[in-house]
Amino acid sequence: MALLSRMEGINTVQAGVDEAGRGCLAGPVVAAAVILPNDLVLTGINDSKLLTSKARSALREEILKLAISIGIGVVSVERIDQVNILNATMEAMHLALNVLSPIPGYILVDGNRFNPWNGIQFECIIKGDNKFQSIAAASIIAKTTRDKLMEDLYFEDPRFGWNQNKGYGTQTHIEALHKWGRSIHHRKTFRIPSQLKLFS
Repeated sequence: MALLSRMEGINTVQAGVDEAGRGCLAGPVVAAAVILPNDLVLTGINDSKLLTSKARSALREEILKLAISIGIGVVSVERIDQVNILNATMEAMHLALNVLSPIPGYILVDGNRFNPWNGIQFECIIKGDNKFQSIAAASIIAKTTRDKLMEDLYFEDPRFGWNQNKGYGTQTHIEALHKWGRSIHHRKTFRIPSQLKLFS
């Protein structure tokens, strides 16, 4: 089934917002906000997690070319540890929205939590990234941006396999944590499985 191009009954500029990396053990959290043309139909677009890396990359290029406006917000590991991951995610979403031009009149947010931004009306939509094109586009931009950041960190410190796991808690990542301890890019406030005795 094709994704919706916009929320019906809302006659104003609409932006889709999503994040990537909220559940990771390492690396920043990244959010994207995307405004698409009302009549645009992006073939094959969906939740970024349901797409192959090749499909995400191709769709990213199409979104960058066709979107009216795109904003990206990146919040660091240090900030995540300061304010917690939920607040850091909200900050990343606000940073992404701050970049948009024109300013949207309505915001579609993936998930069930959002902090109001500039007094603009918003709606949180569970699994919104497989319901609305603009949210799916934001999901793809956020995911591909963050994946590139983690690949860059991998070349800086290859011990944790971030080119493959992108900071998520895979078995090999956890094994590397057990062997090496946390790096400066790991979230120190995130719990690691208790059987692993880590050193800093």
